[in-house]
Amino acid sequence: MKRFALIGMAGYIAPRHLKAIKETGNQLVAALDTFESVGILDSYFPNADFFTEFERYDRHLEKLRFDRGINIDYTSICTPNYLHDAHIRTALRVGSDAICEKPLVLNPWNIDALSKIEAATGKRIWNILQLRVHPSIIALKKKIDENPSKIHDIDLTYLTSRGHWYYTSWKGDVTKSGGIATNIGVHFFDMLSWIFGEAESNVVHVHTHDRAGGFMRLKNANVRWFLSINDQLLPEEIAKRGQRTFRSISVDGEELEFSEGFTDLHTVSYEEILKGNGYGIEATRQAIELVHGIRHAEVTGLKGDYHPLSKSPLSKHPFTI
Repeated sequence: MKRFALIGMAGYIAPRHLKAIKETGNQLVAALDTFESVGILDSYFPNADFFTEFERYDRHLEKLRFDRGINIDYTSICTPNYLHDAHIRTALRVGSDAICEKPLVLNPWNIDALSKIEAATGKRIWNILQLRVHPSIIALKKKIDENPSKIHDIDLTYLTSRGHWYYTSWKGDVTKSGGIATNIGVHFFDMLSWIFGEAESNVVHVHTHDRAGGFMRLKNANVRWFLSINDQLLPEEIAKRGQRTFRSISVDGEELEFSEGFTDLHTVSYEEILKGNGYGIEATRQAIELVHGIRHAEVTGLKGDYHPLSKSPLSKHPFTI
């Protein structure tokens, strides 16, 4: 049984980590969040110690380590994107490996700095890249690898509606979330570059507060992509059913079915990490470079091969006066 700590206990994604820790037969020892709504702990680890102040959390781990000989083996990090770097450093410095949500960091050079801390501490940094363990995605990669010289045509569409709260939260602050492409798209860009190879070009056609779209050329694929949090862009049949999310990936005109099987992907990821087969920090580099490039790219407008939804009428920021 391994001992875990968790930072970001009140976050949206934390329950998936709690479930994974429990289902892999391990124990949560301590958790931290500035927000106190963490009753979910009672369903998984009611005896875990919980802290709302970092200083007390840090002191508690040190006392466990030096006074009682209890070491934390892994720290799960479920905090806002811009805090991942600092919390990974904290995890390694208390003697644990880090298991971090996407994106691992916001900037490519942060990966280089974390590599040095890995080397200095002898601990590992693992990233949750759950699409890489999805059965449909694994099957697609196997199929693509069988014909490594073919160039494929990909259309990626991901629409996941968000209300006005989004713009008040850290997610609406590009300096904290990395913007649309980073916050909701990084796992798709990771998956595509994992299957189709490194990026050779990366063009952005539209990039506003609620959408981003562009074209990227990977080693073995041409990818038209579009991401948005605006519910007005949902397909009519999706909106009529009351659904607020639409995802579609077509490969050479054939739809990739991967809507099912997401429930247990964090548990599978944990199982691989515990066996030493998880995805380390270098595995994240390509996707981090892609979304960083999108964030800082000059927007070209509707030129070249653009995604059809990039033509959609632009909307005002909800807090525009």
